[in-house]
Amino acid sequence: MSLISFMGALEIGLIFALVALGVWVSFRVLDFPDLTADGSFPLGGAVAAVMIVAGYNPWVACGAAVLAGAAAGLLTSWLNVHLGILQLLASILTMIALYSINLRIMEAPNVSLLGEPTVFAPFINDDNAYLMQPLVLAVIVLAVKLLLDWFFSSEIGLALRATGANPRMARAQGIATGTLTMAGMALANALIALGGALYVQTQGGADISMGLGTIVIGLAAVIIGETLMPSRLIVVITLATVVGAVLYRLFIALALQADFIGLQAQDLNLITAVLVGVALVLPKFRARLRRKPVAASSNGGQQP
Repeated sequence: MSLISFMGALEIGLIFALVALGVWVSFRVLDFPDLTADGSFPLGGAVAAVMIVAGYNPWVACGAAVLAGAAAGLLTSWLNVHLGILQLLASILTMIALYSINLRIMEAPNVSLLGEPTVFAPFINDDNAYLMQPLVLAVIVLAVKLLLDWFFSSEIGLALRATGANPRMARAQGIATGTLTMAGMALANALIALGGALYVQTQGGADISMGLGTIVIGLAAVIIGETLMPSRLIVVITLATVVGAVLYRLFIALALQADFIGLQAQDLNLITAVLVGVALVLPKFRARLRRKPVAASSNGGQQP
């Protein structure tokens, strides 16, 4: 793999690290199966792209994308908390609605950002773009990770974690689980939308279909991170999620560039399925390997 290919994979991996952190909040912290990501990711990209083309500052456009993503998460959780619609179905309804909303926002299937200013523009030139864009993204991801670490160590963050771990016990302790569920879903989809806003600025435009498979990528990153760095510490968990997203993109790049395998761009979903399957199976093999020494010691080292 060339340096440019490696930096490109790292760049996309860092963007999807934000998506993975959002998926982690909904799936792991809140225990809320959420498919809104497939709509909130292109929503963030659509809002950012349209605002940048309209002449707004790229950072302001990213902020607007974050708010739009938070609104999408609020809608999903509101359907569940206040209308009693099943979590998965509520997220599917929001995802479907967002497809039309995104088309309305862009007023076309795609919006070009070629020649438009981006958040990376002050830091790059024609010679260092492949180095500086991943560096800027790394700073953004690090800042988001540290903020999440701080938030989930705060009183509200601990209440949010308790809501996902045991809602009945949380309610018994006086925690407003419905309100916190809505806040957590807003946070999750705000992070995903931020990833979409940064993605369109690295790719040169927004497209209505760019959200397909977002939730699978986010889950893959979370699972890979948990498999490689199992822990109960929030600081380690968020780091593992970021590492999982970066490794996922690197694995994809390696697989597609390995000539002896013969994979092509259309095999991306196949590679993703294989990676997720391997990540799911690895913990079971690890558990079996741990049981074998225990079983041997209990038998006194004798074979049955």
